[in-house]
Amino acid sequence: MFYRAGRAALLTSPLVSANRLPVYGLASTNSKLLFRNMATAPSSASNNNNNNNEVIAHQEFGTRTLILNRPKALNALNRNMINIITNKLKEWKGSDLCSLVVLKSNSPKAFCAGGDVVQVSKLAKARDPQAAAFFNEEYTMDHFIATYNKPIVSLISGITMGGGVGITFPTPFRVATETTMFAMPETQIGFFPDVAASYFLPKLDGQLGKYLGLTGARLNGIDVFYSGIATHFVPTERIPLLEKRLQDIETPNYDAVNKVIEEFVEQPSSSPGNGQSQFSLAPLRDSIDRCFGKQTIEEIYQALEEESKVQPEWAQSTIKLLNRMSPTSLKITLEMLQTFNKMSLKRCYAAEYQLAQKFLNNHDVHEGISEQLITKSRNPKWNPPTLGEVSLDSIRKEYFSNPSKLSVDFINKDKDHPSVELFKYALPSEDKIKRVVKGDILNSSGQKLTTRDEIVGYFELSKGFKIGVAEKVNEVLDRKCVEESNPNGGGPSVLVWKDY
Repeated sequence: MFYRAGRAALLTSPLVSANRLPVYGLASTNSKLLFRNMATAPSSASNNNNNNNEVIAHQEFGTRTLILNRPKALNALNRNMINIITNKLKEWKGSDLCSLVVLKSNSPKAFCAGGDVVQVSKLAKARDPQAAAFFNEEYTMDHFIATYNKPIVSLISGITMGGGVGITFPTPFRVATETTMFAMPETQIGFFPDVAASYFLPKLDGQLGKYLGLTGARLNGIDVFYSGIATHFVPTERIPLLEKRLQDIETPNYDAVNKVIEEFVEQPSSSPGNGQSQFSLAPLRDSIDRCFGKQTIEEIYQALEEESKVQPEWAQSTIKLLNRMSPTSLKITLEMLQTFNKMSLKRCYAAEYQLAQKFLNNHDVHEGISEQLITKSRNPKWNPPTLGEVSLDSIRKEYFSNPSKLSVDFINKDKDHPSVELFKYALPSEDKIKRVVKGDILNSSGQKLTTRDEIVGYFELSKGFKIGVAEKVNEVLDRKCVEESNPNGGGPSVLVWKDY
């Protein structure tokens, strides 16, 4: 959840340069701008006259649109916005006149930079129960979105972090543009990646989810698409046309919505044009898997030191980035991602709510919010200050046992899983490509697919020749497979998955 009215400013993760290769360092200009925007935004308490306008509801034929309208705060979520969204979705849920819902922003800078963490911290330090109520209402809204009975399309242009991810990731259609910037950098303010990050981050390819959750690394529009976080990539100039076309849909049919969005997708203009993957992290995927596949933070550090021999710039920059994070947050986040990863979506929200409540009494979260967002000294004094002083046994006892009596007030209480599988309309996952190569998934004739052309063709056909499929599948095959001679003699080489 976190990048609340301030978490947006924590843009100290790896950038992506114009030539599509990662550049590892501080985004000082962007960070200062975001901190300034968030710090000068009027608080929810002092903005009562405009509360009803913080989310604008609009309807056109069968489409209902919710427009986030708090631009000075980069649309950081407060309780008023959460309640408006929840109540409107309740109203439209039973309406036969509503075919689908669109979530969008009125700001070109941000879809949603997170939530109002400064206010939450103030409430928590005053022992006000409304601090915990914020998380309850937010997770209630997010679960309601995930289990909604109609298609929801998220148009995620601009900054999308923390609570903004919490709104969009549960939706079956997540449309990125060239301006989209995704991050989950909660560990930098002494918190943990929430809003069901424990559910969706482990489902990303390889160890990408752990990498994003621990480091807060940023992904731009096309990276968001190729990672599976977004289901579609549509140029900004086509978004108004897409919105008008969505208004023609008369029934809540998910496949019909997908076909409409696919009419507007485009091969991104940043394509290298030389057969290389457009995913900026593609050259680092093996390094990410080797380093972030470890079971403890200490082992991740050791692996990064070793990886310096292979990817020195990335490995050393990642170590420096982790060094800025709260040691307690790092250990809790890794434990969460490894403990909750088999839970249902509903259980993840419930378990994260328990963690969030305990974090309200955590020194580091208030220190991080104060240093990063209020005083802006950017020099938090974590307690304990080092990883070696953070006992994993103590972490498990304090944060992962003795649950609070408070629980999430789910609206769709009987729904454990999303209405639509979150990656149904995204590019194929690395795991599914692996299952096809290994023969766990056969073609329509019951035969194993063995050659590159067969495997790529299978995924292109199953995904309706979706743009990006061939590139994604080929990138995975290049990285994870070896070619062997055809056992039938002659013919194209067959692919064998590397299990090492």
